[in-house]
Amino acid sequence: MSEAEPRIDTSVPQSARIWNYFLGGRDNYEVDRAAGDEVIKMFPGIVDGARGARYFLARAVRHLAEEEGVRQFLDIGTGLPNVDNTHQIAQSVAPTSRVVYVDNDPLVLAHARALLSSSPEGVTDYIDADLREPEVIIEAVRPVLDLGQPVALMLMGILGHIEDYEEARSIVRRLVAALPSGSFLVHYDSTSTSEEYVAAADFYNARATVPYILRSPEQLGGFLEGLRVLEPGVVSCSRWRPDTLALGLPAEIHQYGGVGRKP
Repeated sequence: MSEAEPRIDTSVPQSARIWNYFLGGRDNYEVDRAAGDEVIKMFPGIVDGARGARYFLARAVRHLAEEEGVRQFLDIGTGLPNVDNTHQIAQSVAPTSRVVYVDNDPLVLAHARALLSSSPEGVTDYIDADLREPEVIIEAVRPVLDLGQPVALMLMGILGHIEDYEEARSIVRRLVAALPSGSFLVHYDSTSTSEEYVAAADFYNARATVPYILRSPEQLGGFLEGLRVLEPGVVSCSRWRPDTLALGLPAEIHQYGGVGRKP
């Protein structure tokens, strides 16, 4: 990783920083907060959606570490550090877990050292790379991850930045193909299931340098094609194995996710 100071453009809103704002983080700028506030006005459910998606990440990682015995995690498009990062969840269950984060955002790069706080027994690393170059990513992680052993591939809220759906599916297929049998794909993205959310996304996309595309739940399910999808399938993130059902199913959010196992 280069020691050169990355250039951070604060003149336009950026999705990772806005998402950080929705999650209550501090790694954002006035331009991000202003855009985020406008989105909240148009679609107040976005805050619950962001937090519900974050809880889904935590539950999915915990399940894979506790129940499936996964000890390697490849988190692409990780975004900015926040609570319950992948390495924190995985290494709290299995301290020997090895976690590699991949992103190409300058602010994330500037905060990379915050992600490198591994347990003494495990490994946490960060790679500056682009999701659109899956083969480059796979080669870059080989010194850290044993690709002969199962890996959990995490694509959390990132595929919406690939505007062409077939290109996005191709990226997923190429990444999964490089992983051994018994590996997992954990994925969520935002859906076009709310007219207000669609309008808010259009507002954001008109101002952002990198648009974010909302897709149908069926399209999101297509990313797990060919995998054995764990119950309850591709569902609203809040309803993927919630911690308690004492009060019934949680309210749905417009972020859908699922977990699939490579045969």
